Amino acid sequence: MKIKKLSVAIILFIIILFTYYYIHIQYLKVDVVFYSAILDGILAVITTTIVLTISSYFKIFNAFEKLLITIIFLLGSYIYAISVPTVLDRSLSFYILEKIQERGGGIRKTGFKEVFTQEYVKEHRLVDVRLTEQEQSGTIIIDEGCVKLTEKGYRLATFSRYFRKHFLPKNRLLMGEYTDDLTDPFGHGAIDSNKTFDYLCK
Repeated sequence: MKIKKLSVAIILFIIILFTYYYIHIQYLKVDVVFYSAILDGILAVITTTIVLTISSYFKIFNAFEKLLITIIFLLGSYIYAISVPTVLDRSLSFYILEKIQERGGGIRKTGFKEVFTQEYVKEHRLVDVRLTEQEQSGTIIIDEGCVKLTEKGYRLATFSRYFRKHFLPKNRLLMGEYTDDLTDPFGHGAIDSNKTFDYLCK
């Protein structure tokens, strides 16, 4: 009996979650997809928890069991926010599949440089999306056309570089070759280290 009612609670939660999500993306303003999906998940958890608490149908569960169910719903909503809308919104892997499909099912390997530099950046407004996300996250500020790191941004960048260098695979398969290139992508000579850049600001 508990399993049946737990299944009902899960289905109810999923319906409520997708209802909030659909209303949010269709009728409300969204600053960052991930944050809006997290908010929808929290609202769905609160709503479902209220139903679990006041409905006699779920009185078979004691307070501790309802707490555990609520925690499961929280974890589920977080997993959903990351794994579905955020991944589909950001994923280069899905873009590659969609682009190959759009181009009739096949693209020459040598053409992908053009696809990424000329099409992907423009079609997905990549710069605008990423700068908006970082600004909303508090890691950058944009002041008179200059994008600057905040203290939070510095900390995250330092952590990211350290983790990349020490805790990413040293033998990663890239196009048939195992390499450590991505543990220090700035250090492999893609751009001349003596080159001066005209896009810097202070």
